[in-house]
Amino acid sequence: MNAFSGFVTKEFKQIYRDKRTLTVLFGMPIIMLILFGFAIRNEVTNAQIGILDLSKDEVTRTLTQKLEASASFEVRAYLQSYEEVEGMFREGNIKEVVVFEPNFKEKLVREHSAQVQMITDATDPNLANLVQSYTANIIRDYVGELNDNGDIRKAGLNPQIRMMYNPELRSVNLFVPGLIAVILMLISALMTSISITREKEMGNMEILLVSPLKPRHIIIGKVLPYLVLSVVNVITILVLARFVFQVPFQGSYFLFFMEATLFILTALALGVFISSAANNQQTAMMVSLAGLLLPTVLLSGFIFPVSSMPLPLQWISHIIPAKWFLIIVRDIMLKGSEFLFIWKETLILAGITVFFMALSMKKFKVRLQ
Repeated sequence: MNAFSGFVTKEFKQIYRDKRTLTVLFGMPIIMLILFGFAIRNEVTNAQIGILDLSKDEVTRTLTQKLEASASFEVRAYLQSYEEVEGMFREGNIKEVVVFEPNFKEKLVREHSAQVQMITDATDPNLANLVQSYTANIIRDYVGELNDNGDIRKAGLNPQIRMMYNPELRSVNLFVPGLIAVILMLISALMTSISITREKEMGNMEILLVSPLKPRHIIIGKVLPYLVLSVVNVITILVLARFVFQVPFQGSYFLFFMEATLFILTALALGVFISSAANNQQTAMMVSLAGLLLPTVLLSGFIFPVSSMPLPLQWISHIIPAKWFLIIVRDIMLKGSEFLFIWKETLILAGITVFFMALSMKKFKVRLQ
């Protein structure tokens, strides 16, 4: 135990003295969180639109004013006929044209329904859907006001919409919790794999293997400092998420840190596994970036919903640890879920963790060629 304690102390001192390692450990998570948190957005702001008002009555003028007042839109053109629509889109000046049919108010009064046509530029399908959705919401809200005030009796439809857990539809509430999984997976696995392969490159692994320490002590001693430092990273990320991005935290901090520790162990086991196959730091870094970062970002549900993927990719996503951790993190942070509601995902993540830890221990070479 004295030898093991000395080895762990040496690892902590080695990390502390290596300024580059410290920069990667603590600088990269902060940079990634700020960059992704501010850059990745799915809200619509200042989308340029055009208005084609064929009725020009009180209702259509009020609707136009509401679209202009919204922070989501910027009215750039007032069209006079359909012939102008295609030209505006070809010039790339607008993303949507809102068309009010003739006799709009009259049809609302007499027929209780009037048509609003939303023509969008679908070269970016996601943006087109969002712009249409935002426009429809503004129109529905106004129709609801007319119904409530009795100005127009039962005008059109008045659906009641309520958004749970993220009523403002803020994208940071979706992406920042996901970034925790991406950062922990990348930093923990990358730094662990590089740390062990560095010992191989420098010739220190032979000394460690012939020391009184057993291979399992070497592995634990190597990953323990990164476990502690990764927990520190989790605290840093939570502080930034709360005070910089105002992401709510509804659940238990204790449960969150227990789940985060479980996921960190998974990442560390993957780092040991990568180091067993790589003989130098460059190879370990490339394998970590290509083999862990891309699947975590693309197949975990961080950006793209897993349910929208082809069935083979959905099957593959089941073996991505970040997928299950993302479900856990979002449930705890945004929904305030207790363990009773996430025990299945926790059990799956624990099984994946045990599997990779066992595989890493088995693949770790006790002899060097």
